[in-house]
Amino acid sequence: MRRYFILFVIAIFIFTIIFALYYPTALWSLTVLGPLLLLGLYDYIQRQHAVLRNFPLIGHFRYLFEAIRPEISQYFIESDTSGRPFNRVERSLIYQRAKKVRDTMPFGTQLDVYEVGYEWINHSIRPVHIADQDLRVTVGGPDCQQPYSTSRLNISAMSFGSLSKNAVLALSQGARMGNFIHNTGEGGLSPYHLQGGGDLTWQIGTGYFGCRTRDGAFSPEAFAKNATHPNVKMIELKLSQGAKPGHGGILPAAKLTREIADIRLVEMGKDVLSPPGHSAFSTPIEMMQFIAKLRALSGGKPVGFKLCIGKRWEFIAICKAMLQTGITPDFITVDGGEGGTGAAPVEFSDHVGGPLQEGLIFVHNALTGFNLREQIRVFASGKVTDGFGMIKRLALGADACNSARGMMLALGCIQALRCNSNRCPVGVTTQNPQLVAGLVPADKNRRVAHFHREMMESFCELLGAMGISDPAQLRPRHILRRTGPNEIRHYGEIYEFIAPGSLLQEDVPVSFQKAFRAASAERFASDWKTN
Repeated sequence: MRRYFILFVIAIFIFTIIFALYYPTALWSLTVLGPLLLLGLYDYIQRQHAVLRNFPLIGHFRYLFEAIRPEISQYFIESDTSGRPFNRVERSLIYQRAKKVRDTMPFGTQLDVYEVGYEWINHSIRPVHIADQDLRVTVGGPDCQQPYSTSRLNISAMSFGSLSKNAVLALSQGARMGNFIHNTGEGGLSPYHLQGGGDLTWQIGTGYFGCRTRDGAFSPEAFAKNATHPNVKMIELKLSQGAKPGHGGILPAAKLTREIADIRLVEMGKDVLSPPGHSAFSTPIEMMQFIAKLRALSGGKPVGFKLCIGKRWEFIAICKAMLQTGITPDFITVDGGEGGTGAAPVEFSDHVGGPLQEGLIFVHNALTGFNLREQIRVFASGKVTDGFGMIKRLALGADACNSARGMMLALGCIQALRCNSNRCPVGVTTQNPQLVAGLVPADKNRRVAHFHREMMESFCELLGAMGISDPAQLRPRHILRRTGPNEIRHYGEIYEFIAPGSLLQEDVPVSFQKAFRAASAERFASDWKTN
């Protein structure tokens, strides 16, 4: 629409003039067409609303329909076309915080506090005041030479290719403005990540984009060249993604441009499908050695890995490899099966991979049981969109959170669900130049920074209301849930949390015994007869 609008305006103007020469009384039509054309021109050049920039005049119908719908409907739980529930209040809250407008709500809670599953935190009679800048956490284990101090909330992995260049640029600029870190996703280190000037976590996936040879193998030389860039602060090895664990990344051919193909070193005209698994290592011990290699090649920067929890013994095997080799990652990112993606088979999105809550608790327990937890930071990734969500995940064992969905909505995503079609109407997940132009980084970068700041303020206010001055003091007991009509339990009672060193003792906790026996540092596979 944006491509043809100026031609449309010129055509209407010429047609009106010619028509008026023969029918002078038709000049009155300019009193109607004139204001509409002026409004369309304003839509075309304004920078705040991507929908109006890409669809002048027509885009106003979206806002009209939003304005006339029953106000109470914004509190209903909707489903998108795939049937997944989504809370419109949650979405509205993200928009409000990104735009830095009032985010309070009248008439109290919109939830049924007596419904089974309702969760809350208890406040203190002696609340405290804490500031965002006091809550950063340092990432870097004993072998790290360049530790990094990160925010408790950061941008989760989203690749250039999946996102447009303007979206990547706005995210990087927003991260720089707000002093938090931006994960590149597995699509490689693009010029737009670097141009934005923000701190970066460079993610290395199974396709090794940005550090691969022509045949797809890992290239130490290419890795070292990018990893030592000053903007790259941390390296993340992606084992699996919550939205499609066990399945490699997908970039549809419709979104593959020559620039993206050159960055990824792939062929044009084909879907870019990352392999399901890594070729640089095949055992837990080799994986630890590969992590040590990445750390050395990067000049001692923090190196970690990301995964969605699947077979429990495989993660325990990794922990055993840490002990056997003496090599530990500096951080682990736990992704939940509920995480989002731009393209994935429906069955993988809906039925593969453990949810974040269970995965996070398991990883925290395993590291605690092997006495590794103190030297490894844990990031939680999966539908983190408000301050309570951060409180909950930190109470269950995370040190910090990563958000993709919230940051995309802050960019202006309207959840049109066209991420895999190259037809995103707001320019976030498309490579169509006409649609990309609708997203103006100079405007959206501020919204990303605003959303982060408002989220952190909410997080700080909730901590203060609990009487807690340091997130490290959060414990599972701080999160309460209604488990029955007349029953309330905290998370320390609902879930098992094992004691430090308990997996190093002869008497391993019963819940870990089967997976512990199956796990070996020499292999990822297990004897199916015992599992």
